[in-house]
Amino acid sequence: MTASTPDVIVLFSGGLDSILAAKVLEEQGLRVRCLHCVSPFFGDAAAPPRWRRLYGLDVVSLDVSADFAALLRRRPDYGFGKVMNPCVDCKILLLRHARLHMESVGARLLATGEVLGQRPMSQRRDTLHLIPRDAGVTGLLLRPLCARLLPPIPAEEGGLVNRSRLLGISGRGRGEQLALAARFGLKEIPTPGGGCRLTERENARRYWPVLTRRAEDAEALARDFALANLGRQFWRRLDGRHYWLAVGRNNADNKRLAAAAAPEDALISLTGLPGPLGLARAGATWPRALLEEAAALTASYAPKAVAAGGLTALRATWRCGGLDMTAPPQRADTLWLEPSWEDARAEIREEARLRREAQSRSGI
Repeated sequence: MTASTPDVIVLFSGGLDSILAAKVLEEQGLRVRCLHCVSPFFGDAAAPPRWRRLYGLDVVSLDVSADFAALLRRRPDYGFGKVMNPCVDCKILLLRHARLHMESVGARLLATGEVLGQRPMSQRRDTLHLIPRDAGVTGLLLRPLCARLLPPIPAEEGGLVNRSRLLGISGRGRGEQLALAARFGLKEIPTPGGGCRLTERENARRYWPVLTRRAEDAEALARDFALANLGRQFWRRLDGRHYWLAVGRNNADNKRLAAAAAPEDALISLTGLPGPLGLARAGATWPRALLEEAAALTASYAPKAVAAGGLTALRATWRCGGLDMTAPPQRADTLWLEPSWEDARAEIREEARLRREAQSRSGI
């Protein structure tokens, strides 16, 4: 063990509770490393340097996109929350990764900023017990903010951590956390919130069609979920195949769409006029008629093309080819549909019903 080897790995979201958990342990003289997991649904890989400056913490990031996509693909064992959030399975997955990191660097303990009773799905007393069990971290996981409300773990009993200096916070209030933040002199207090896009209907309606209509491996699925975060989303079904188009809303979207393009994706742009960029997923394999429909839909979001009327010149390009087209900038009576939360919710509920029936028949 070297002087730089951490004693404890804190699963770190960047929210106030995870910051405080790290600070409480640092206050006891422990060497703390914060592990920030990122995916298309949560996390910010660019944030650790800022957190280091703001809070003086050692923060590293870890991309768990493919594993999280695989979790969603097989469906979460403990189900979704109110929207499309697999909170219990998510924490289990992240803790498994945290344990691997702990073992790789020679740390002795894991910690989170969880607070008993703060979240209805993943921070009840029963789930606080089953999460470490299923993650394989029983006896290794400390929750510094509510530890005195939970049974002690070996690190407390053995003296690595002083239990009397841990806390007994519970419930959804933030008063105790804000007082603790003031005591630690935090320069910036993060706003409350889950920070997970899967808890929001606007995002879930984008993700559900990807989950149910795209059948690639986990890494490809993770890239699809990242694309679902960008621009306007449209889907069209023809002859049993689902076609997917994303259209930029601004220059920032256009740049991100261009960066997200895979070799067979077609990027649809206006010729000679400013406007949005369209990304047709696997567009190089689309029938020309569908590319022309997608081009018309893309052009309909270009005000100058609409004002000019008539046909708009566009070009679809992909790695090994391209296609010049003209299309009217229109979306009236289009067969391309934006995904709706209502449709996604109905399918999620039906899946859950069928799963319950299957479990009932099998006696699970």
